[in-house]
Amino acid sequence: MLRPDISPTFPSVPVASPCSPEARSLGPRYNFELQETPLSRPSAQAASASSPPGTSGAAGDRSGSSSLAGHPLSALPPQGKELCSYFRNRRSFAENTHASNIMLGTSSSSAQDSNYPQILKSPLCAGNPQRSGCKSWTPQVGYSATSSSAVSVHSPSVIVAVVEGRGLARGEIGMASIDLKSPQIVLSQFADNTTYAKVITKLKILSPLEIIMSNTACVVGNSTKLFTLITENFKNVNFTTIQRKYFNETKGLEYIEQLCIAEFNTVLMEVQSKYYCLAAVAALLKYVEFIQNSVYAPKSLKICFQGSEQTAMIDSSSAQNLELLINNQDSRNNHTLFGVLNYTKTPGGSRRLRSNILEPLVDVETINMRLDCVQELLQDEELFFGLQSVIARFLDTEQLLSVLVQIPKQDTVNAAESKITNLIYLKHTLELVDPLKITLKNCNTPLLRAYYGSLEDKRFGIILDKIKTVINDDARYMKGCLNMRTQKCYAVRSNINEFLDIARRTYTEIVDDIAGMITQLAEKYSLPLRTSFSSARGFFIQMTTDCTVLPNDQLPSEFIKISKVKNSYSFTSTDLIKMNERCQESLREIYHMTYMIVCKLLSEIYEHIHCLYKLSDTVSMLDMLLSFAHACTLSDYVRPEFTDTLAIKQGWHPILERISVEKPVANNTYITEGSNFFIITGPNMSGKSTYLKQIALCQIMAQIGSYVPAEYSSFRIAEQIFTRISTDDDIETNSSTFMKEMKEIAYILHNANDKSLILIDELGRGTNTEEGIGICYAVCEHLLSLKAFTLFATHFLELCQIDVLYPNVENMHFEVQHVKNTSRNKEAILYTYKLSKGLTEEKNYGLKAAEVSSLPPSIVLDAKDITTRITGQILQNQRSTPEMERQRAVYHLATRLVQTARNSQLDPDSLRTYLSNLKKKYEADFPRAEQDSGKTEE
Repeated sequence: MLRPDISPTFPSVPVASPCSPEARSLGPRYNFELQETPLSRPSAQAASASSPPGTSGAAGDRSGSSSLAGHPLSALPPQGKELCSYFRNRRSFAENTHASNIMLGTSSSSAQDSNYPQILKSPLCAGNPQRSGCKSWTPQVGYSATSSSAVSVHSPSVIVAVVEGRGLARGEIGMASIDLKSPQIVLSQFADNTTYAKVITKLKILSPLEIIMSNTACVVGNSTKLFTLITENFKNVNFTTIQRKYFNETKGLEYIEQLCIAEFNTVLMEVQSKYYCLAAVAALLKYVEFIQNSVYAPKSLKICFQGSEQTAMIDSSSAQNLELLINNQDSRNNHTLFGVLNYTKTPGGSRRLRSNILEPLVDVETINMRLDCVQELLQDEELFFGLQSVIARFLDTEQLLSVLVQIPKQDTVNAAESKITNLIYLKHTLELVDPLKITLKNCNTPLLRAYYGSLEDKRFGIILDKIKTVINDDARYMKGCLNMRTQKCYAVRSNINEFLDIARRTYTEIVDDIAGMITQLAEKYSLPLRTSFSSARGFFIQMTTDCTVLPNDQLPSEFIKISKVKNSYSFTSTDLIKMNERCQESLREIYHMTYMIVCKLLSEIYEHIHCLYKLSDTVSMLDMLLSFAHACTLSDYVRPEFTDTLAIKQGWHPILERISVEKPVANNTYITEGSNFFIITGPNMSGKSTYLKQIALCQIMAQIGSYVPAEYSSFRIAEQIFTRISTDDDIETNSSTFMKEMKEIAYILHNANDKSLILIDELGRGTNTEEGIGICYAVCEHLLSLKAFTLFATHFLELCQIDVLYPNVENMHFEVQHVKNTSRNKEAILYTYKLSKGLTEEKNYGLKAAEVSSLPPSIVLDAKDITTRITGQILQNQRSTPEMERQRAVYHLATRLVQTARNSQLDPDSLRTYLSNLKKKYEADFPRAEQDSGKTEE
């Protein structure tokens, strides 16, 4: 069933010739080249030809063939035309847009309204007169990780459509996103509160290239709160307005029915009543087809629905504070959690690791299945190295899939060359299935066995057999632009097309003539000339020699376009330029005829190509698990357990371990529902902030299926992780340190629940002491009403007295030692970085830190005197009553008994001993409370 036509009405125009400037201007706005494996990256020159063509900018300039004059690829055989018949029977968006004089790929102009965010207008958003600050299209984006100036693996490539309900449905959010490097659509629909925390967090994780919203949401002077919040948080992201009518849930459902592959069609049952995510996907797909000037083949996309409950939520501020992906001091170094764990070999594995760190799992069964795999990889060295060797040879399977399932609306020479290249890449990928299957054959863990089972899909063999009937057995992915060009020329077997065989013989003769001509020139001038090739220049001449051997220190006049780098000369000649033109003409003929054969082949294998989704998922997951195992081999990590207790024995900070010469000081942590609120005190630089981050990082590592840096670890699943650590001003939002603190703590208070992990570092420092203590006390009391695990580091020692009223509060402190400095006759502080029970006994440690600085001694003495007077006036000795002590003893006994009943794995004798010790401790605490009561009465 053909997709119903929902394109807007524009004046129709004649279809542009595929080779005309008009056709070339209608190429995709965003071009992303296929990502190579990190282990085998050729030079920048080689990259441009060995990757699928169609890049823009410098990459595009290097392309050896930019037009196909005289060979319109639209003249396809009937089989080839089947591939492109999807939209061929009607005018495309791009054709109509051309009639409306809307140019794609132009430079961005400055916004007319500097106070409004970057907004793009498309023909789909025509008729929004209120919108004033519009920007023209952004330049095309090239993507090649092989170039020195390349965008990273994680460069933005996601387009997101967001829509919100109106009236009584306000707060119900529908989202749809598609990664242009991966043919997968992710749908979400959820209810959010007035802060729109879930929307902002999801968008931060997606890191979008472009955001699409309804034009009714962003009318100047009457924009919705959601639009305002998104634009404030995503200042560097392009926004596009689309008419509300394109957010159509009926069309969205039709898109899903038509495009979703059979293996994932159960998503229809999940989203049938999710009107807002259906509306979002309708607008998204219509827009992507428009800007990319291509359509997706029927039954070619993986479409899935993700609720907001399947993963833990880490807001963008916490991700920054914890340095999950980017180091706060230097964004270029890899001293981050991602850097610590990233030993992946493929771009897909790296992307999966990144998304898992930002969205840890909450399902214990799934986490334990991953941990079982990591354990088997660590125990079986042959499996580990065998898998690593095979995985490293894979290209970017997701990107390959994305290119294969898109059908260009116009057939250009770039499209032809791209299809040929990607077919070679597909053959290379499928040839790795059997080695991967052999490596996994004897695995024991359920997850690895499941991946082995997915590789037994017969469709892998069917596709490969069909490819091999047309493509030469020795056609494969190779490094080097000339090598890859040769592979594309001779990819199709001989005797399939007689004219193709003739064209290839002609091409071979021209290349031989070029080599012979350069040899003759070398003999003629007695110079060490050699033939070289680049995609920008074609064939040219190189020579490495000292200039003293040249007559008159100059090259012969026959040589032109001379460039010199040290003792290396590069140049060409008029005859060689003409030979290159003949070579290019021959090459275009070869690509044209090869493309027709490839189109016919692709039409035969499209129905089987969906098995590559399983392969892509398998490769990226195995790569990530191998990365976890690799990280374990470099340090003494331990497998975590999952209970209702956060217990870490001798844990350390994973990032600090990488930075430090010596292993970081390890500390114990024990947080239960009965003691779920830790107040941590200690001098400046004693290790409080590092300890808080360490707990969060270990929690994230455990929930993504990695081992953790400790001797033993047990975790309670955290559904949300919140931090309040940073102390910087925010000039962009005109926020002082204190205001930023208040905004962050308000976000935590609004969104925290009983399953949260909350880390707060020195709240209330941006205002005066009395107000700071008051705010901290009120925040603590609110958080104490939850069962969330909270660690609260503070310098306000008065706050430690809250344990008198709340028995689930534990006071902890970092120890320091005082060492006599004989040379200066002063005491120095020695930091031990060890965590101990109780509040810190250090008084006025700020003054001690000031004393060892360069402050004048007179100022330090005055400060001590003033502090002593103020402390005597403010601090009052607060003592707990005997009744409170009794209640505390009973409370701790009860919580320990409940915890033992839930989690104990002790044998009967050990359990009896443990309970006996609990009883003795309770009896020891209770008489002490009675003695205190007697003293009070006396």
